Amino acid sequence: MVDKRDVPLSRLILQRLESLQAAGVQQIYRKPARRSHSAPALPASEEESIPPTGPNRRVTPVATHPPGEEVSAIAASLEVLRAEVAACTLCGELAGTRTQTVFGVGNPGARLCVLGEAPGADEDRIGEPFVGAAGQLLNKILAACSLSREEVYILNVLKCRPPGNRNPAPDEAQNCRQFLDRQLQLIQPEFICCLGAVAAQNLLKTTLPIGKMRGELHDYQGIKVLCTYHPAYLLRNPSAKRLAWDDMKLLMKAMGRKVES
Repeated sequence: MVDKRDVPLSRLILQRLESLQAAGVQQIYRKPARRSHSAPALPASEEESIPPTGPNRRVTPVATHPPGEEVSAIAASLEVLRAEVAACTLCGELAGTRTQTVFGVGNPGARLCVLGEAPGADEDRIGEPFVGAAGQLLNKILAACSLSREEVYILNVLKCRPPGNRNPAPDEAQNCRQFLDRQLQLIQPEFICCLGAVAAQNLLKTTLPIGKMRGELHDYQGIKVLCTYHPAYLLRNPSAKRLAWDDMKLLMKAMGRKVES
Protein backbone atom coordinates (compact mmCIF):
# COMPACT_ATOMS: atom_id res chain seq x y z
CA MET A 1 0.00 0.00 0.00
CA VAL A 2 1.33 3.44 -0.93
CA ASP A 3 1.74 5.76 2.01
CA LYS A 4 -0.19 8.99 1.25
CA ARG A 5 2.60 10.93 2.87
CA ASP A 6 4.86 9.86 -0.01
CA VAL A 7 2.44 11.09 -2.70
CA PRO A 8 2.89 14.70 -3.92
CA LEU A 9 0.21 17.08 -2.68
CA SER A 10 -0.68 18.09 -6.25
CA ARG A 11 -1.42 14.47 -7.13
CA LEU A 12 -3.60 14.01 -4.02
CA ILE A 13 -5.55 17.13 -4.91
CA LEU A 14 -6.02 15.93 -8.49
CA GLN A 15 -7.20 12.52 -7.28
CA ARG A 16 -9.61 14.23 -4.89
CA LEU A 17 -11.05 16.43 -7.66
CA GLU A 18 -11.42 13.45 -9.97
CA SER A 19 -13.32 11.50 -7.28
CA LEU A 20 -15.65 14.44 -6.71
CA GLN A 21 -16.26 14.78 -10.46
CA ALA A 22 -17.05 11.07 -10.68
CA ALA A 23 -19.62 11.57 -7.92
CA GLY A 24 -21.32 14.26 -10.00
CA VAL A 25 -19.97 17.31 -8.19
CA GLN A 26 -19.57 20.20 -10.64
CA GLN A 27 -18.33 22.85 -8.23
CA ILE A 28 -17.10 23.07 -4.65
CA TYR A 29 -18.73 25.59 -2.38
CA ARG A 30 -16.63 27.76 -0.11
CA LYS A 31 -18.37 29.74 2.59
CA PRO A 32 -17.62 33.45 2.93
CA ALA A 33 -14.97 34.41 5.47
CA ARG A 34 -16.22 33.96 8.98
CA ARG A 35 -17.14 36.98 10.96
CA SER A 36 -14.99 37.49 14.00
CA HIS A 37 -16.63 36.85 17.33
CA SER A 38 -15.19 38.05 20.59
CA ALA A 39 -15.59 35.52 23.34
CA PRO A 40 -18.25 36.80 25.77
CA ALA A 41 -17.81 36.50 29.48
CA LEU A 42 -19.22 33.44 31.19
CA PRO A 43 -22.75 34.17 32.47
CA ALA A 44 -23.38 34.25 36.18
CA SER A 45 -24.02 30.82 37.62
CA GLU A 46 -27.69 29.89 37.90
CA GLU A 47 -29.39 27.15 39.84
CA GLU A 48 -31.19 25.75 36.81
CA SER A 49 -30.32 22.50 35.06
CA ILE A 50 -31.06 21.91 31.38
CA PRO A 51 -34.52 23.48 31.10
CA PRO A 52 -37.49 21.75 29.51
CA THR A 53 -38.63 22.69 26.04
CA GLY A 54 -42.05 24.11 25.38
CA PRO A 55 -44.07 26.81 23.66
CA ASN A 56 -43.05 29.45 26.20
CA ARG A 57 -39.37 29.21 25.27
CA ARG A 58 -38.24 32.06 23.03
CA VAL A 59 -35.23 32.12 20.75
CA THR A 60 -33.77 34.67 18.36
CA PRO A 61 -32.21 32.62 15.55
CA VAL A 62 -29.46 33.80 13.24
CA ALA A 63 -29.38 31.52 10.19
CA THR A 64 -26.69 31.98 7.53
CA HIS A 65 -26.79 28.67 5.70
CA PRO A 66 -25.49 28.56 2.11
CA PRO A 67 -27.99 28.17 -0.76
CA GLY A 68 -29.51 24.76 -1.35
CA GLU A 69 -27.51 23.88 -4.45
CA GLU A 70 -24.27 24.67 -2.66
CA VAL A 71 -25.27 22.53 0.34
CA SER A 72 -26.00 19.74 -2.15
CA ALA A 73 -22.45 20.01 -3.47
CA ILE A 74 -21.06 19.78 0.06
CA ALA A 75 -23.30 16.78 0.75
CA ALA A 76 -22.04 15.03 -2.40
CA SER A 77 -18.44 15.61 -1.34
CA LEU A 78 -19.19 14.22 2.11
CA GLU A 79 -20.69 11.09 0.53
CA VAL A 80 -17.46 10.51 -1.40
CA LEU A 81 -15.53 10.84 1.86
CA ARG A 82 -18.03 8.57 3.64
CA ALA A 83 -17.26 5.81 1.14
CA GLU A 84 -13.53 6.29 1.72
CA VAL A 85 -14.04 6.01 5.49
CA ALA A 86 -16.11 2.83 5.06
CA ALA A 87 -13.21 1.19 3.23
CA CYS A 88 -10.55 2.29 5.72
CA THR A 89 -8.48 -0.42 7.45
CA LEU A 90 -5.72 1.74 8.95
CA CYS A 91 -6.62 0.55 12.47
CA GLY A 92 -6.52 -3.23 12.20
CA GLU A 93 -8.28 -3.96 15.48
CA LEU A 94 -11.10 -1.50 14.88
CA ALA A 95 -11.60 -2.58 11.26
CA GLY A 96 -11.75 -6.19 12.39
CA THR A 97 -14.30 -5.68 15.18
CA ARG A 98 -16.62 -2.98 13.83
CA THR A 99 -20.05 -3.69 12.44
CA GLN A 100 -19.80 -0.59 10.27
CA THR A 101 -18.17 2.82 10.28
CA VAL A 102 -20.03 5.78 11.77
CA PHE A 103 -19.33 8.79 9.60
CA GLY A 104 -21.58 11.65 10.72
CA VAL A 105 -25.09 13.00 10.32
CA GLY A 106 -26.86 16.32 10.00
CA ASN A 107 -26.85 19.49 7.93
CA PRO A 108 -23.86 19.73 5.53
CA GLY A 109 -24.20 23.53 5.67
CA ALA A 110 -24.41 23.72 9.46
CA ARG A 111 -22.98 26.63 11.41
CA LEU A 112 -22.44 24.29 14.37
CA CYS A 113 -20.71 20.90 14.49
CA VAL A 114 -21.09 18.70 17.58
CA LEU A 115 -18.00 16.54 18.14
CA GLY A 116 -17.92 13.40 20.29
CA GLU A 117 -15.19 10.84 20.88
CA ALA A 118 -16.19 7.53 19.25
CA PRO A 119 -19.20 5.33 18.43
CA GLY A 120 -20.66 3.06 21.09
CA ALA A 121 -22.52 -0.22 20.67
CA ASP A 122 -25.77 1.41 19.49
CA GLU A 123 -23.94 3.67 17.07
CA ASP A 124 -21.92 0.75 15.69
CA ARG A 125 -25.14 -1.20 15.13
CA ILE A 126 -27.14 1.63 13.53
CA GLY A 127 -24.33 3.57 11.83
CA GLU A 128 -25.25 6.97 13.24
CA PRO A 129 -23.52 8.95 16.04
CA PHE A 130 -25.24 9.62 19.36
CA VAL A 131 -28.28 7.35 19.11
CA GLY A 132 -28.10 5.66 22.54
CA ALA A 133 -28.96 7.06 25.96
CA ALA A 134 -26.30 9.77 25.65
CA GLY A 135 -27.71 10.66 22.25
CA GLN A 136 -31.19 11.05 23.69
CA LEU A 137 -29.84 13.50 26.25
CA LEU A 138 -27.97 15.35 23.50
CA ASN A 139 -31.26 15.69 21.62
CA LYS A 140 -32.81 17.27 24.73
CA ILE A 141 -29.88 19.66 25.11
CA LEU A 142 -30.21 20.73 21.48
CA ALA A 143 -33.97 21.13 21.85
CA ALA A 144 -33.44 23.32 24.92
CA CYS A 145 -31.34 25.53 22.63
CA SER A 146 -34.15 25.49 20.03
CA LEU A 147 -31.96 23.37 17.75
CA SER A 148 -32.42 19.93 16.25
CA ARG A 149 -30.12 17.19 14.97
CA GLU A 150 -31.12 18.18 11.44
CA GLU A 151 -29.80 21.74 11.92
CA VAL A 152 -26.35 20.82 13.25
CA TYR A 153 -23.77 18.28 12.08
CA ILE A 154 -22.82 15.51 14.54
CA LEU A 155 -19.59 13.55 14.21
CA ASN A 156 -16.91 11.79 16.25
CA VAL A 157 -13.13 11.78 16.52
CA LEU A 158 -13.15 8.06 15.62
CA LYS A 159 -15.36 6.56 12.93
CA CYS A 160 -15.16 3.02 14.37
CA ARG A 161 -16.21 1.70 17.76
CA PRO A 162 -13.29 0.80 20.06
CA PRO A 163 -13.83 -2.64 21.60
CA GLY A 164 -15.45 -2.42 25.01
CA ASN A 165 -16.15 1.30 24.43
CA ARG A 166 -12.63 2.12 25.60
CA ASN A 167 -11.13 5.54 24.86
CA PRO A 168 -9.49 5.98 21.45
CA ALA A 169 -5.80 5.10 21.40
CA PRO A 170 -3.47 7.91 20.25
CA ASP A 171 -2.57 6.10 17.02
CA GLU A 172 -6.24 5.46 16.26
CA ALA A 173 -7.09 9.12 16.72
CA GLN A 174 -4.14 10.04 14.51
CA ASN A 175 -5.22 7.63 11.77
CA CYS A 176 -8.75 9.03 11.81
CA ARG A 177 -7.68 12.67 12.02
CA GLN A 178 -7.45 13.03 8.24
CA PHE A 179 -11.15 12.19 7.93
CA LEU A 180 -12.19 14.57 10.71
CA ASP A 181 -10.14 17.38 9.18
CA ARG A 182 -11.66 16.82 5.75
CA GLN A 183 -15.19 16.76 7.17
CA LEU A 184 -14.59 20.10 8.85
CA GLN A 185 -12.96 21.52 5.71
CA LEU A 186 -16.03 20.62 3.68
CA ILE A 187 -18.64 21.79 6.20
CA GLN A 188 -16.66 24.84 7.31
CA PRO A 189 -18.67 25.42 10.51
CA GLU A 190 -18.43 28.65 12.45
CA PHE A 191 -18.68 26.80 15.76
CA ILE A 192 -17.74 23.40 17.19
CA CYS A 193 -19.09 21.99 20.45
CA CYS A 194 -16.72 19.36 21.87
CA LEU A 195 -18.48 16.87 24.12
CA GLY A 196 -16.07 15.53 26.70
CA ALA A 197 -12.32 15.59 27.26
CA VAL A 198 -11.42 13.10 24.52
CA ALA A 199 -13.05 15.18 21.79
CA ALA A 200 -11.71 18.48 23.14
CA GLN A 201 -8.16 17.24 23.72
CA ASN A 202 -7.92 15.62 20.29
CA LEU A 203 -9.30 18.59 18.38
CA LEU A 204 -7.31 21.24 20.23
CA LYS A 205 -4.21 19.06 20.79
CA THR A 206 -4.06 19.66 24.51
CA THR A 207 -3.93 17.61 27.70
CA LEU A 208 -6.02 19.99 29.80
CA PRO A 209 -8.95 18.38 31.63
CA ILE A 210 -12.44 19.32 30.50
CA GLY A 211 -13.03 21.26 33.71
CA LYS A 212 -10.20 23.62 32.71
CA MET A 213 -11.45 24.03 29.13
CA ARG A 214 -15.16 24.59 29.67
CA GLY A 215 -16.71 27.99 30.37
CA GLU A 216 -14.93 29.84 27.55
CA LEU A 217 -14.58 29.82 23.78
CA HIS A 218 -11.41 28.48 22.19
CA ASP A 219 -10.12 28.98 18.66
CA TYR A 220 -9.43 26.23 16.14
CA GLN A 221 -8.32 27.52 12.73
CA GLY A 222 -10.73 30.43 12.99
CA ILE A 223 -13.59 28.29 14.31
CA LYS A 224 -14.99 29.10 17.75
CA VAL A 225 -14.87 25.99 19.96
CA LEU A 226 -16.86 25.34 23.12
CA CYS A 227 -15.84 22.40 25.33
CA THR A 228 -18.36 20.92 27.74
CA TYR A 229 -19.23 17.66 29.48
CA HIS A 230 -20.15 14.57 27.49
CA PRO A 231 -23.84 13.57 27.80
CA ALA A 232 -22.76 10.17 29.13
CA TYR A 233 -20.96 11.95 31.98
CA LEU A 234 -24.08 14.01 32.67
CA LEU A 235 -26.13 10.82 32.94
CA ARG A 236 -23.74 9.57 35.61
CA ASN A 237 -23.41 12.98 37.30
CA PRO A 238 -26.73 14.86 37.02
CA SER A 239 -25.42 17.72 39.19
CA ALA A 240 -23.12 18.73 36.30
CA LYS A 241 -26.09 19.45 34.03
CA ARG A 242 -26.30 23.01 35.34
CA LEU A 243 -22.68 23.63 34.34
CA ALA A 244 -23.27 22.10 30.91
CA TRP A 245 -26.30 24.33 30.43
CA ASP A 246 -24.20 27.39 31.35
CA ASP A 247 -21.78 26.31 28.61
CA MET A 248 -24.56 25.93 26.06
CA LYS A 249 -25.96 29.36 26.87
CA LEU A 250 -22.50 30.80 26.28
CA LEU A 251 -22.35 29.05 22.92
CA MET A 252 -25.84 30.23 21.93
CA LYS A 253 -24.93 33.80 22.85
CA ALA A 254 -21.84 33.62 20.64
CA MET A 255 -23.99 32.28 17.80
CA GLY A 256 -26.43 35.14 18.18
CA ARG A 257 -29.22 32.93 19.48
CA LYS A 258 -30.80 34.38 22.61
CA VAL A 259 -32.28 31.53 24.61
CA GLU A 260 -34.46 32.48 27.54
CA SER A 261 -35.57 30.15 30.31
